[in-house]
Amino acid sequence: MKDYDESSAFLGQWGCFQQVVFFVLVASIIPNGFGIFSVVFLADIPRHHCLVPEANLTEDWLNAIIPIEVTDGEEERSSCSRYRLDVVKNLSSLGLIPGRDVNLTQLEKENCVDGWSYSKDIYQSTVVSEFDLVCSEQWKQPFTSTVVLLGVLFGSFVSGQLSDRFGRKPVLFATMAVQTLFTFVQIFSPSWVVLCVLLFIGGMGQVSNYVSGFVLGTEILTGNVRVLFSSMGVCLGYAVGYMMLPLFAYYLRNWKSLLLALSLPGLAYLPLWWLIPESPRWLLSQGRVEEAEAIVRKAARWNKVEAPRVIFEKSSSPVDEVRTQPKEHHNVFSLLRTNNIRNTTVILCLVWFTLSTGYFGLSLNTSRLHADPYLSCFISAAIEIPAYISCWLALHYIPRRVSTICVLLLGGVSLFLIQLIAQSLPSLSVALEMLGKFAITSGTSLMFTYTAELYPTVLRNTATGTCTTVSRVGSSIAPFLLQLSVYSRYLPYIILGTLSVVSAFAALFLPESFRRPLPETIQQMHKRESLKWPIISRKQHSKPGLPFETKL
Repeated sequence: MKDYDESSAFLGQWGCFQQVVFFVLVASIIPNGFGIFSVVFLADIPRHHCLVPEANLTEDWLNAIIPIEVTDGEEERSSCSRYRLDVVKNLSSLGLIPGRDVNLTQLEKENCVDGWSYSKDIYQSTVVSEFDLVCSEQWKQPFTSTVVLLGVLFGSFVSGQLSDRFGRKPVLFATMAVQTLFTFVQIFSPSWVVLCVLLFIGGMGQVSNYVSGFVLGTEILTGNVRVLFSSMGVCLGYAVGYMMLPLFAYYLRNWKSLLLALSLPGLAYLPLWWLIPESPRWLLSQGRVEEAEAIVRKAARWNKVEAPRVIFEKSSSPVDEVRTQPKEHHNVFSLLRTNNIRNTTVILCLVWFTLSTGYFGLSLNTSRLHADPYLSCFISAAIEIPAYISCWLALHYIPRRVSTICVLLLGGVSLFLIQLIAQSLPSLSVALEMLGKFAITSGTSLMFTYTAELYPTVLRNTATGTCTTVSRVGSSIAPFLLQLSVYSRYLPYIILGTLSVVSAFAALFLPESFRRPLPETIQQMHKRESLKWPIISRKQHSKPGLPFETKL
């Protein structure tokens, strides 16, 4: 029996069918870009101070009742305390002037017992101002981001196995529906606890449909188009959505209005059910040959080419029986079955963990890049465009293992160097942080393709989902990792840099998959070979026009 790529070669690589699949799946990724990082604006902390209720205070005492504190060498009004209101009322009624007749440093302070007053210079309202997630409750602010990412973690793990069991297409649309519905329902959250529950469920649909869509496109498309889709298409779709987020947030500064705007685009994806087919590769792996042939014949009609009488030949050979007969169901434990799979899985999980921790840590750190959070977010999103282009070029010309090691070292060294920059050169520190974001983003894009190439069809989505799940553990701790800057400004960068260097060393022991066929069975998985550093030219291959050509 011929492999899938050979059997479907008569379709070509860029006909009407492939174009529809390519652009529709890329479009389905856009909501992930503005959905996952919406928490940057939804849960941002506006400037605030203790609320002073209506009281008969002089103007001098109204201005002086909030203590002045020094933070990072600058004086600012206290966010979590005020002078005792009853004492200030008495002093005001006596006509005493603060700072002249009364030494303010000797006055007793109290917590914000009447609540807080929030600045509306940047936001009309956020989740923080809605539920008072400040001062003693400030731990809830980074935890809000963590809840979203924990939902993504759980969704990535479950969707990978469900997709291998029930198909790519049903899981893709189910997770898109979950994402859209629960983003909308969050608007009506009566409390922070309820909001967290809804954020968790909504997070389950966030990157889960990214993984399902990615695997679906990787298995349908072939050759150069598959490289373009996996390294540029889905990533640029994600980046476009990411860059759209600050635009939405700039014009919709109320957190509920922003959620409404982010949920509505999901409705536009309902008609795509009739355009996106199931993966023929997956159908073949399940022994559903007739359904796979029906999809390929439909593709032939769209591409206006004639399909052969028999597309997928049946055979009684052992390998073909594996392909054409219903197979045993695989789960996450299958990734630990043999020594080769086990070593590959452990190393990939470490690399994914490192890249995800760095990616989300640096992305959630945008408010520190510039005084304007909208501009900061756009800069962080825009740097991903050259990162994805660089990844695309690397996927064409550089072995996967070499590319992985290089981006990890570049990211790690850049973050390590930040601590050596003088505070008088903030622009240089920002440039190094963006260089680190560039490298880590390139690596994240690269790992989707690398992981998909290393595993066989029966395990591909489970493996991708498992690696994504482990990476979400890293992304879940990223909001709290940033809080370590309270103890040392550079501690988060040192931790991220160390993880990157360690992961680069571990990547030396990964198999190479550059320009090799996608494995269909566990026995066909690639094994580790000696590292080859030189860039591979097209002339070294029998099919120079297909940098990602597969011969299954």
